[in-house]
Amino acid sequence: MPNSPEFPVIRPRRLRRTAALRRLVAETRVHPSDLVLPVFVKEGLTEPLEIASMPGVFQHSVDSVRKLAVEAARAGIGGLMPFGIPLLRDAIGSAATDPNGILNVTTRAIREEIGDDLVVIPDLCLDEFTDHGHCGVLRPDGTVDNDASLMRYAEMGLTLAESGADLLGASGMMDGQIGYVRAALDEAGRTDTGLLAYAAKYASAFYGPFRDAVESQLQGDRRTYQQDNANTTEALHEIDLDIQQGADIVMVKPALPYLDIVKAAAERSPVPVAAYHISGEYAQIVAAAERGWIDRDAAILESLTSIKRAGAGIIATYAALEAAALLR
Repeated sequence: MPNSPEFPVIRPRRLRRTAALRRLVAETRVHPSDLVLPVFVKEGLTEPLEIASMPGVFQHSVDSVRKLAVEAARAGIGGLMPFGIPLLRDAIGSAATDPNGILNVTTRAIREEIGDDLVVIPDLCLDEFTDHGHCGVLRPDGTVDNDASLMRYAEMGLTLAESGADLLGASGMMDGQIGYVRAALDEAGRTDTGLLAYAAKYASAFYGPFRDAVESQLQGDRRTYQQDNANTTEALHEIDLDIQQGADIVMVKPALPYLDIVKAAAERSPVPVAAYHISGEYAQIVAAAERGWIDRDAAILESLTSIKRAGAGIIATYAALEAAALLR
């Protein structure tokens, strides 16, 4: 009965009744311009090559990445994040600082193709270029030399800035990398080149498909420099340090297992917060959808919405183009 104490006077379901009502009251909205597409470009490749562990994602040639850049600009996404795969690797990642190396060539090609229609964020790290697969220079005992790595990052950052990068995706997780690279850029007059800091980058089991994509040479793991997944305070300390050192954007990686860190970063950061919906997260959705266990489109949008809801204003995702189409 209407007058019964048990009768629901307040009915939240009224605002869920139709798709139009749900859209009207939605608290979180993902827009294509929030999305950044990571792309892999391999030296010597003549046509795109699908990555087995990431169906729908390809290693690109320089020519095919030009076409992809045009497609991305037309889709209205925010930017591209290129990763280079060289033919030759060595102990210090020499190809990373070669102006004619694959990542610099790719950065110039994208910039030439789309001008300022997309933000170009090449990866500032040595792991794709070293024959040991680590993100820095090694000491004789096989451990990563933090400060020697900073010098290589500075050189690499300057070369990428000259190639047309808008932002440098500083992903190596070396102590002091943001301050060191910022100082080098400013001293060289590259004050307009920004830094997207992988401020809280966790040592994760979900990176496997990415390592396939870049043909990683890694032996062992990166737990001495990437974040321990048990820790929160340490991650927030890293975020604070990167902001103090001049980061223009801070990023949490991976995204979905670390939504609490994304939220905490958004609550404390005075600069934009990004999150990386990484290869293993993407591959899980694709694999389950291929088996008919989940709805691929719905799972992609739900994942991206949850990352945005946690506080990330920018989301790097391999699903950027298909998400942009779904959002339209």
